[in-house]
Amino acid sequence: MNELSNHQRAVELLQQLGLKEYEAKCFVALSRMPKGTAKEISKTSEVPRTRVYDAIRVLETKGLVQIQHSNPKQFRAVPIDEGAETLRQEYESRMESLVEAVEGIDPAPVGDDQEVSHEVWALTGQTAIATRTQQLIDGAGEEIVFVVGHEDVLTEELVTHLQTAQETGITVVVGTISEHLRDTVQQALPDANVFVSELEWLSSTSTDSTDDTTISRLILIDRNTILVSTVHEAASDAAETERAVFGRGFTNGLVVIARRLMATGLETSDDPKEFVGD
Repeated sequence: MNELSNHQRAVELLQQLGLKEYEAKCFVALSRMPKGTAKEISKTSEVPRTRVYDAIRVLETKGLVQIQHSNPKQFRAVPIDEGAETLRQEYESRMESLVEAVEGIDPAPVGDDQEVSHEVWALTGQTAIATRTQQLIDGAGEEIVFVVGHEDVLTEELVTHLQTAQETGITVVVGTISEHLRDTVQQALPDANVFVSELEWLSSTSTDSTDDTTISRLILIDRNTILVSTVHEAASDAAETERAVFGRGFTNGLVVIARRLMATGLETSDDPKEFVGD
């Protein structure tokens, strides 16, 4: 069962990296044998023999398969590390081309009546939310207030971005849900103001034992941009259940309330920039 699962996953991942189904199946089949004929590849991969040649031709063009011109022809896959590196380079090249193409498109005209004072957007999935979090941190100009509600949020990439922000003179304030996590954050960010949050509702068990939703992260950037995310602890893949809303341009009153809530547990005397409304 595990072998079948790995085989199917390998095929699916290769398709996500740009190979078509038959190409992915032929490559996986060849990876399981030293070399093989079209007939042997067809038998192992369950790809029709007439389609094997087309798939192999594409794989050869991509540098993933080598051909021995014997009778009958023999084929073999390049080592998996070499194949993975080839696909990675092609994938990155496509991403660079995509960015260049999209950035080269002239923006559509926007009427004055479409201008709004604030905006709110939604995101789903830990990867997308982590990327947005890092972008918000990188765009900070004065202050970052970050409450870590779930330990998985504290990745090496996040710490690196926060460290970079501190090095540019930006104030970083971090709240955590436990003493242990506070010590971990303080060790990683020795110059940050780190405290244990007193927001009991960060944990689902504090209010309703039947609700498995917990706050994953709370972020306030420059008293203007807010991101809040939640995750379902009982889900089989909690990372994929993380959902967030973020927005900017909020009125001063809302930001005052948000910052005061997020700083709950931080002594006023320790707050580097106690928020005072305009």
